[in-house]
Amino acid sequence: CLWIQELLMDEFNLSETRDNLRFRGVKGTTGTQASFLQLFEGDHNKVKDLDKKVTAKAGFKKSYMVTGQTYSRKVDVDVIARLSSLGSTAHKICTDIRLLASRKEVEEPFEKSQIGSSAMAYKRNPMRSERVCSLARHLMSLIQSPLNTAAVQWMERTLDDSANRRITLAEAFLTADAVLQTLQNITEGLVVYPKVIERYIAQELPFMATENFIMAMVKAGGDRQECHERIRVLSQEAGDVVKKEGGDNDLIQRIRECDYFGPIHAQLDQLMDASTFIGRAPEQVDEFLGEEVYPVLEKYKGSLEGSVSLAV
Repeated sequence: CLWIQELLMDEFNLSETRDNLRFRGVKGTTGTQASFLQLFEGDHNKVKDLDKKVTAKAGFKKSYMVTGQTYSRKVDVDVIARLSSLGSTAHKICTDIRLLASRKEVEEPFEKSQIGSSAMAYKRNPMRSERVCSLARHLMSLIQSPLNTAAVQWMERTLDDSANRRITLAEAFLTADAVLQTLQNITEGLVVYPKVIERYIAQELPFMATENFIMAMVKAGGDRQECHERIRVLSQEAGDVVKKEGGDNDLIQRIRECDYFGPIHAQLDQLMDASTFIGRAPEQVDEFLGEEVYPVLEKYKGSLEGSVSLAV
């Protein structure tokens, strides 16, 4: 849901930018509409009417009221900024997937004959996520070009903007398209391994539950500061077993063997219940999907069918 939250932000930003795009309009060579005013023999209303009609014919709701020789190059900045922001979202998502894949908690779609690594036959590298991160980095970097172009428009315009923007605008949209197609392919076939996740949770749960242990001891009449110190010492010892000896997390066993924690020994299993750590997460997910995600999906009903196939 955290990934979707950021994608929703990108959808909103891109939609807002698209809906607010304006047409340069019928402004003439330098933006003054002088030639059209001459054409219509000084009739300002006819010039304005022509501007509105051509704007509508081009598919825009509004045109800029004032321009120079071109529309402001800040428009290009706004457009590519939104696409670059999308790139950062995709990069973050796929970086997370790569990290989780390294822990074998999730796995990308993997073709039957796909080679995960040319050097190590056993590996199943998250090649799609690596591709997204690579392309997303390029997409994020493109914002520098229109920023520089907008900044150096002498007076109303310099002629060194054209060649640059013709490449940058096209690359931004094409790269964003490739990123989204690859991301769709990943999410359509993403595999999650609950047992591996359970193992990691079980390893860390004793540490996560230490605050519960302290609170339970305080309720039983213990001193919080003393309890905190004893938990700290036992946790460090258990951590050394895990990190230095490669053993299992034995914090709970250490607490069970410590007479000081006798008052809560019978509660340890209850205090270790993983379901008590998730708060309102299940309800938050349902509310988030119902109130924010599904309404956006409804906007694109009829356009989301089909899947993406990639050659990896």
